[in-house]
Amino acid sequence: MDTSKVQIHGEECVQNVGPSKIKVVYQRIGNPALPPVFLIMGAGAQMINWPEGFCLELARHGLHLIRFDNRDAGLTTHFSNAPVPDFSAIQSGDFSTVTYTLSDMAADTVGLMDALGYDRVHLVGASMGGMIAQTIAIEYPERVRSLTSMMSTTGNPLVGQPDYSVLASLGSPPYDDRQAYIDWQIQSRKAIGSPKYPLDENAIAKISGLAWDRDHDPLGMLRQAAAVIKSGDRTEQLRSIKVPTLVIHGEDDKMIDISGGRAVASAIPGAELVTFKGMGHDLPKPLWPVLAEKIAHLIHRVESSS
Repeated sequence: MDTSKVQIHGEECVQNVGPSKIKVVYQRIGNPALPPVFLIMGAGAQMINWPEGFCLELARHGLHLIRFDNRDAGLTTHFSNAPVPDFSAIQSGDFSTVTYTLSDMAADTVGLMDALGYDRVHLVGASMGGMIAQTIAIEYPERVRSLTSMMSTTGNPLVGQPDYSVLASLGSPPYDDRQAYIDWQIQSRKAIGSPKYPLDENAIAKISGLAWDRDHDPLGMLRQAAAVIKSGDRTEQLRSIKVPTLVIHGEDDKMIDISGGRAVASAIPGAELVTFKGMGHDLPKPLWPVLAEKIAHLIHRVESSS
């Protein structure tokens, strides 16, 4: 495998993106002349949480990747003056403390496409990023060439629920101490990661430290989680998606149960569902080659048919 020729460009920034006129920080990986693929990360995660090795693996298949920080993550605009989400009220239907929805985050992504000059792109979203990608395919179908939804769900509360006993054992991430944050991230990955594959604690510590240095806003993930809840169930809207779709899910996912991935694949006409035994809510290194191959195969099939 030769990834030495894949260029990783430096981080860049664009202002006044989308209807909300936010700042978005992004990074290109690979040759800009190749098919564009937008990588959309999950709640509380930054663009650097797409493992560099996985990105190189994907780019090696003849793709140009754009990974970016969502609003309220990393170096993209944070809504720090917004109300603190009141989850007790939110769960009872009072959304007065919810600042935005997945539709707003979808509009951010389309705004980034506009800023970078792309009419249509391929979307790959993980967890909440999968929900955002689904929302783009629903609301902006003309902007999407293919959709890959990974470890995600439909918004239907009857599917894709986490193992709350696992989450309760973790508690909330500490945002007042860098080393404690790193330690918590390692424990979190042990709890919700892939039981079949050994965890590289040094790699997790490195990326967690970098994430802390870039941003450790304690409320950013809460605002994103509130957006997910307010956005509700997309099942019926997912039936309208016409673009070729791949759904990937781990069979041992403790954060979003595999029933969520199955529901996404069932709702989107013609979607292909690929599941992996022993995979949890992460991207284990031994699976990078097969994951990249599956995603790239879909994208190149679409590209060759146009």
